[in-house]
Parts: sequence; structure tokens; C-alpha cells
Amino acid sequence: MSEWESMTVAELKQELTRLGLPISGKKTELISRLTDSEAEKIIFDAEIIEENKEDGQLNKLIKKTKALPLPVLAVTGIMLLGTMGGAILYGDDFIDWIQGEPDYQLIDFDPTSARGYAQSLVDMGHPEWEGRMSGTTEEHNTADFIKSNFTTMGIPSTLEDFDVPMFVIDNEPELEICHPGDVGETFPAIACGPTDINAEFIEFNHRTDFVIQGYSGSAFIRFVDDVDLIDLGNGNESADWTSAASSVALIHMTNETESNTALFTRASENDVSGLILVNERQNCDELISGDCVPYFKSVDISSITNLPVDLGFIMVSKSVGQALIDNLINQDGRLQFLTYVENSGEATIKVPCGIIEGETDSLIVIGAHHDTVYMGPGAVDDTSGTATVLEIARQFGLIESQLGKPKHTIYFCTWGGEEEGLYGSTNWVDKHRNNLFENLRLYVNLDMNHVDAERNSGVTLFGNSAKDVDHIQGISSKFKKEYPELADKYSINVRKMADTEMPYNSDHAPFVYNIDEDESDSKTYGKAVVCYGSGSSEYHTYLDNMDRFNEESLAVSGIIYGSLIYYLSYGD
Repeated sequence: MSEWESMTVAELKQELTRLGLPISGKKTELISRLTDSEAEKIIFDAEIIEENKEDGQLNKLIKKTKALPLPVLAVTGIMLLGTMGGAILYGDDFIDWIQGEPDYQLIDFDPTSARGYAQSLVDMGHPEWEGRMSGTTEEHNTADFIKSNFTTMGIPSTLEDFDVPMFVIDNEPELEICHPGDVGETFPAIACGPTDINAEFIEFNHRTDFVIQGYSGSAFIRFVDDVDLIDLGNGNESADWTSAASSVALIHMTNETESNTALFTRASENDVSGLILVNERQNCDELISGDCVPYFKSVDISSITNLPVDLGFIMVSKSVGQALIDNLINQDGRLQFLTYVENSGEATIKVPCGIIEGETDSLIVIGAHHDTVYMGPGAVDDTSGTATVLEIARQFGLIESQLGKPKHTIYFCTWGGEEEGLYGSTNWVDKHRNNLFENLRLYVNLDMNHVDAERNSGVTLFGNSAKDVDHIQGISSKFKKEYPELADKYSINVRKMADTEMPYNSDHAPFVYNIDEDESDSKTYGKAVVCYGSGSSEYHTYLDNMDRFNEESLAVSGIIYGSLIYYLSYGD
């Protein structure tokens, strides 16, 4: 593959623009136009370079050198012509020596402003459950709020709707144990009912003791049904799932336990009436001493042929799991397990974008998801990312008013539907695929870019755009010099990744994998960089609130990625 072929359409158009050549046409036409041009002969010809030089190395140098400003090219030509004995410098060292260190400028970033955005977003959560679940009034109000902030910043904006698969929670779920009283022992059919006055009840609290899992169905398991609880260990293929038919299966979630999707599928295939996961592996002893707090995870419904609508699916804390075992297995206790979920419907999600028009059609998109799990405020996941996008947008609104149009058109987008399947970003990419295929220069994703002040292992910045990761390294070095206290407190880990190494776990994935539907070896992968923070043990729990929110940490990724966008748009 030639160097031209490895470039994106947006990068090819930049090269053509620099050479004063037409930029219209398909990618193959752009490559042909560049290959046929005389640009490669500006400095070098056969009289200077002996034929036995390494052609690949020379061609690489030519490609890079032709992009230099004309005054630099002239000096370069004189130096090369005057080199004694026809010797020549090759490779990146030569180009770096000519260009010098890029003049990175760090943008401003106000952590207090970012915290204000975050608090406003959290305050828009469900009145009881506190979340901003996709497709709900709370999520819609959040998208409207974000769009109105773009307007206040003087940035034109759009708000797009997408109808997507979504579960809907109609009522609060219930989980309870009953030990029958005297009447119930004599007449089992009315055990734990209104007349069983000596019955003993153990009621568990929704959100703190148990939470619904994504795409749970509606379970209607009452005390009177006297349904068995079957312990299936870690629930893997070797477990006796057939024994749980018409019963409730209890799964111990350990490091060996498979995904929600695998468990839900097995439960459905074996006619299980209810599925209860016991959290024994995440956040244990970190949030509540001696316990593991239940958290939300979803199910990949695209891999399930027939979605079971009457299979209730919840996760309980470790202590609740033990209480269920102690009171129900080989005991006289009875279970009441009620979930009111429509899991095969649709909902409308929102995608607001603020847009700063550039001098070219080349696109830079920076995004985060504004939805949260249904039962948590989502202060870190991903209110932190959304607040950072808003603060970066505010800074670029000020920058544009001072410096004018950037070279690239910049989109500031936030996505609904991330928690249930990356629905917002996936549908937006699908709608705008042609434009993205032709013009996407870079996508920047901020998902949980927050760092806990105490549980701190810094930030990880990674991407599949090698030259942009190099810029991130350079900007990070300048950040460390200008903000030594922040750099000492929050370590910065920068990694280059191959296209196919990029994880499919957040909103960058559609930009990397979906802009080109070709599945052959010539598939074009979108270029993206991502930031992940650290220390959020409250992930997907009711405790992901503003109590531990650390706005200072947002400045690390906010400044570094904001400065990358600034360099590409105003300084490159």
C-alpha cells in the first residue's frame, strides 16, 4: 500500500489543497491526481539522488517534504544541492530537524465552569431514581439543555432524533422474602397473604440492594406461587440450567462468570422464570465495608433471536445474595420478585451538536454521552465527559470570536443511548456516513475522563491515528511544564493502537469501524483518540453522584485534547 492509499480522504484533500489541485472526486481519483502531479519533483531529481538509493525511504521523505512551506523548501533545496559528495539525510529526523518542535498552544479550561455544567446535568435526573436513562423525559431535557448552552456560547447547533430499540421501566421493581406465619403453615395456598398475620417479611431496597439489568423482561413471581430458587454457581455452560426451568436462577458473579448476554440467553433457552446475579467481584469493600454494591449492565439484544419478555433480570448485592440463600434454599422462605419492564419496544433518543464552521469540509468531532444508567446520577459516567465537551466548546466559541474560522469544521456532540448499545453515536454515524467517509479528520471521545482524587491512577490517552498520538505526546510534555502540579498528581499514559485494536466499548467505535462498510482488506478505518480516567468504583451504581466529583481532573484531558484540536485547526 502506498502512503497516499493509507491516508484518509480528508488528509488527501488537504494535500491537494496545499498543491493548488482540485479536491473533488472519489478517493481513488484523489490518489491518482496526487500520484500524477509534479509535486514529488519540487526539490529532488535523478541528478541529485543516485539510483541505488533506497527508493522507499526516499519516497517517504519526498511525501513529507512536499508539505513544507515554500521558504523552507527553498532552503532545503539549497542545502541538499550543496551537500558534499551527494550525501543526503533521510527519514523523520531530517523532517523534524527542518520543521523543529511544533509550536503547541494550550487552550484555557475552567474546572469550575465544568463542574457547573456537571451539577446542572445531574440535577436533571429522575426525581426518584436520579438517572437520565435513554429515551426518557430526563434524557430529552438533558439534550435540550446542552443545545441551549451551545446557543448561549454563540455556536450554531442541531438536535437530531433517532428511534432505537429500548427497554422501558413502567414501575419500580420489588424483591422480598416471606416466612409464612401460622395460617400459612396450615394453609400454604394463602401463605404470606393478608390473613397470614404472623408471617415475617424481609424487604429489599431498589437501587441500594438490587437493580434491574438492561432488557430484563417483566417477572410476576408472587409469594403464593412458591417458586424455587436454584443456585447455579457461576452460571457457565457446565451449570445445570435445566434444573432451573420454571424457577429463579441464582448466579454468583465471579471473575469466571460470563457476560449478561450469555447468561440471559441461557436462561431464556431453558425456560427460567427469573434471573438473579449476585455481585461478588466488583467494588467489593470499596463503597460499603464487607459488601459489593449492585450495578447496572445491559444485554446485547442483537445477538438474541427471540428476546424473552417475561424473564425478570436483576443484580443484587453480595449481602442480599447471601440472605436469599439463607432464607430460600432448603428453607421455608418464599420469594416475591416483580419487574415491570417492556423490553421489546422503541424509544426516541437525542443527539445535540454544536458546530463551528471551518474553512474546509474537513471534520473534527469531539463527543461524550449524556445519558446515564437508569438508577444512578452518572456524575462520572459520563456527566464528566459531557461537561468537558461543553467547557471545551465554550473555549472554542471564544477562540473563534478572536481568530476567526478554524481550518477544520468542528462538531461538539453528545450522544443519547450509549448505555444500552451505543445507539446515539451509531445512528448519527450511519446518517452522516458519506460526509464522514469523505471528510472525517479525527474523532475525540471523552468517556469517564474523570480521575478520583484519592483512587488515582491518572488518565489514559490512546488512539489509532499515529501522527495525532505523537501530537498528544508533545502537548502532554508542554502540559507537564506549564501545569507541573497537575501533571505530578495525575499521571498521563499515552498509547498508539492499530486500527483493529481499538476497543468497541464506547462512542468512538462507530467512528472507527462504521464509516466504511467495506469488510475487505481495503476497509478504511476512521481515526479516533480516546481518554479514560481512573478510580470510579461507583461505576453504574446509585453512588455515582457529585460527592466525589473532582473537576480539577477534567482539566488534564480537557486541555490536552482541546489543545490538539486547536493545533490542528489554527496552528498546523
